[in-house]
Amino acid sequence: MADAAVNPSAKKYTLADLEAHKEKDDCFLLIDGKVYDVTKFLDEHPGGDEVVLAEAGKDATEAFNDIGHSDEAREQLKGLYVGEFDGPTSSKTSSTTKSPSPSAPSVTRFGNLAIPLVAISGYLIWRFLYAN
Repeated sequence: MADAAVNPSAKKYTLADLEAHKEKDDCFLLIDGKVYDVTKFLDEHPGGDEVVLAEAGKDATEAFNDIGHSDEAREQLKGLYVGEFDGPTSSKTSSTTKSPSPSAPSVTRFGNLAIPLVAISGYLIWRFLYAN
């Protein structure tokens, strides 16, 4: 169907609206600010209906993107489109999450070097003490 860019009068769904559609016979997903009625698709989903139902009635953007869906899967969403979400989505709220501290990478680098350094040091000490 048409999306909001083509249809500016697309229906707006709130979080309460989404939460009312999380059953196998009535299942909506929110992905990237768009609401999709995936009820008829549940039986066809390659990963099974359980994985879709686990994300039903809420923002499934992160779960959808983490799986790495194909272009074909993204194309299928167009036929399931029912409206826009009227509220904050994961992509909008993700900027408020804390980024890792700048010191975190240096700790990781040291951790990656510590094991080989200890191993080499142990070998050299053994070689020095017991090689003769």
